[in-house]
Amino acid sequence: MKQGKLLFFAALGLGTLAVAGLATAAYAQRDPAYAAARAAGQIGEQPDGYIGIVGAATPDLRALVNNINIQRKAAYTKQAASGATVEQMAFVAGCNLILKTTAGEKYKAPDGTWKTRGAAAPERDPRCV
Repeated sequence: MKQGKLLFFAALGLGTLAVAGLATAAYAQRDPAYAAARAAGQIGEQPDGYIGIVGAATPDLRALVNNINIQRKAAYTKQAASGATVEQMAFVAGCNLILKTTAGEKYKAPDGTWKTRGAAAPERDPRCV
């Protein structure tokens, strides 16, 4: 994908993704299992806009992650109707969700390794704006 096109879709989708993501974020924040898994470093944000499992996956953890990722994909699909692909919308969301991680939370770096966020900005894909 060309850099200019990605920037266009990033600008196009940021506001609407923020609104669409509120439902998923609000749901996840109310779920104590999600908060506990995030705090324990069992799950983290990925560049593709979805949550990933860090380390061993239990059936309960896998179900939690699948449920949230299904909601995210539905939001990205709805936003893709504005002219972007689901993958483009998910990538832009992934850039922003990684940026919004806080110290101690896990995220996947561009090289594919899981990192723990420190005080500095997280490592993100160079295409993130």
